[in-house]
Amino acid sequence: MEKVDLLLTNAFVLTMDQELRQIPDGAVAVQGDHIVAVGGSRELVEKYQAEQTMDCQGKVLMPGLVNAHTHVPMTLLRGLADDLRLDVWLLGYMMPVEREFVSPDFVRLGTKIACAEMIRSGVTTFADMYYFEEDVAKAATEAGMRALCGQTVLKFPSPDAGSYEESLAAAREFIERWKGHPLIVPAVAPHAPYTCTDEILRASAQLAAEYDVPLHTHLSETAQEVENMRRDEGMPVIPYVKKQGLFEAKVLAAHCVHIDEGEMRTLYHARAGVAHNPSSNLKLASGVAPVQKMLEVGLNVGIGTDGPASNNDLDMFEEIRLAAFLAKVSTGDPTALPAQTALLMATRLGAQAMHMSEWIGSLEPGKRADLILVDLSPLHNSPRFTRDPNGVYSQLVYAAKSTDVTDVMVNGRWLMRDRQLLTLQEEELLKAGQEYARQIDIFLMRREQSVLSKLIAIGGAMEEESFEIQAKVKVEDLDSILKALKHPSIQIERKRHYREYDTYFFFSDAQQGILRYREDEFIDDRGNVTNVRTRLTLIGTHEHHEQSVMLSRSRYLAPATHTLRFYREYFKPVREVEIQKDRLRFLIHYKDTEFFVNLDTVSQPELGKFLEIKSRTWSRADAQKKTALAVELLSALSGGKGEPVSVDYIDMLK
Repeated sequence: MEKVDLLLTNAFVLTMDQELRQIPDGAVAVQGDHIVAVGGSRELVEKYQAEQTMDCQGKVLMPGLVNAHTHVPMTLLRGLADDLRLDVWLLGYMMPVEREFVSPDFVRLGTKIACAEMIRSGVTTFADMYYFEEDVAKAATEAGMRALCGQTVLKFPSPDAGSYEESLAAAREFIERWKGHPLIVPAVAPHAPYTCTDEILRASAQLAAEYDVPLHTHLSETAQEVENMRRDEGMPVIPYVKKQGLFEAKVLAAHCVHIDEGEMRTLYHARAGVAHNPSSNLKLASGVAPVQKMLEVGLNVGIGTDGPASNNDLDMFEEIRLAAFLAKVSTGDPTALPAQTALLMATRLGAQAMHMSEWIGSLEPGKRADLILVDLSPLHNSPRFTRDPNGVYSQLVYAAKSTDVTDVMVNGRWLMRDRQLLTLQEEELLKAGQEYARQIDIFLMRREQSVLSKLIAIGGAMEEESFEIQAKVKVEDLDSILKALKHPSIQIERKRHYREYDTYFFFSDAQQGILRYREDEFIDDRGNVTNVRTRLTLIGTHEHHEQSVMLSRSRYLAPATHTLRFYREYFKPVREVEIQKDRLRFLIHYKDTEFFVNLDTVSQPELGKFLEIKSRTWSRADAQKKTALAVELLSALSGGKGEPVSVDYIDMLK
């Protein structure tokens, strides 16, 4: 007889393999981290001698569930801010709290809490995307779970990086250290097209392809995202990311709610996987993904919970059930997405979507021993009919609960036995999590009436590029500069004439920044006002870098749809300052680099005439390059007269 470590007998085995074999009195033999054999109990008992034999008492023995998309450390933000618009939720609560609290300790704790929750609900593998992803990987391995861990890359500064170049470098180092790990598949995770630049998408795809690891991202989650892409790029999201070379990598695309059949075929031919997130899409009113059509096209579609801050749980049984129901109601067809297919999406298809089906997703010899036992004897599962072979799938999808999971194994190691966690201490985790909640509550109560929160609540706020190049010099007249702008090395793309009326709001807490209400009058060649635009800009405190003309600071823009009086009463500033100026603005290219050249006459107060060079970027490297060129351009246009300064006009009045 062949020797094995473990023989699981007397189980209703659901293999979820290509033939979807069911073995009513089945058994599974495990040696080390992998499955040796799957078959009938009598057959395997006669063939294998096991160090340990476990009687499964007729429970369902099946592959562990695969959570194809989540952000596990966000368990610590569960219930923080619900029933809000997406922009208010994200900019007003999630991002400020993350910038303040997210750290390696926060990530490890949040991940362990998530792992405890997922193990209890039968999840053995998850696909994550967050910050400090190496700490997610460490915590997951301590818990004994398998994970695809994607290091997030954004154009914004993030809790673990001051610029996207730092995030990309961190992703490279993470991949190099963890590639080949028995439990962790490292990945790069450019967050989404609307939070990344073209360069980030291209660099992420190249990095993933270089190391042959997955690329995890969000695509076409909301209708607004697709509409904005059509407006800005003249094409939907999927063609746009294809143009950036994203599909040169092994893509795992979360959501894909708003895609058509042509885009589905693009994803199919690129061998991309899709993660369907039913609860999150419903809660955030993102829409219903066309899952039935995706499956008909041949796409590998898995199921994900999304993060616990936007779901608000990690219960895959709930997600499987919702996936089946949503497909039926959205197509008007009760036969759409039957229970068998829904469960397949949470096992083998999910593994295929994550590019991990070589090891997991089904119970087959040679695959990893990732398996769970589900008790279908409780009252809510009774009675049990046997005439229809699909009955067991219906019971699991439509009647079973996550609490019916009794035992969980990953990589041949028990993580839960008889509903008792073996690798995590729940009480300690809950106590530490509650302490974070206490601190976050205090932080938010202090910030609840912050200027940024109020600006976001108005609607339409968006964050501008983090690095600003700003250099100006006082001049005697503007005619000489107008002549200098005609130099062959300068290509003028556009010219505008404005009269600008600025009101600056100051607050008792300088860390709140300065809020500017601006009214722009557009002036034509005859001196007539042709249009008026009003905007709000929240200007954060800035830091100078290598040269004084390079700054980094937060800036949020929002349309001003109310009167100045309204904003005065709404924001309640402690002091106001007004500045008026006439501005000639040129969008130019100098040495293949884009700049704005402003010729300003500041009349209130009478500061005089200025030449100003400006540009903004998400990239630190790009900012360094533009800094040198801005100083050079300023000197060329001004004739080298005057000392460059980088402060705003409002700072000159202090």
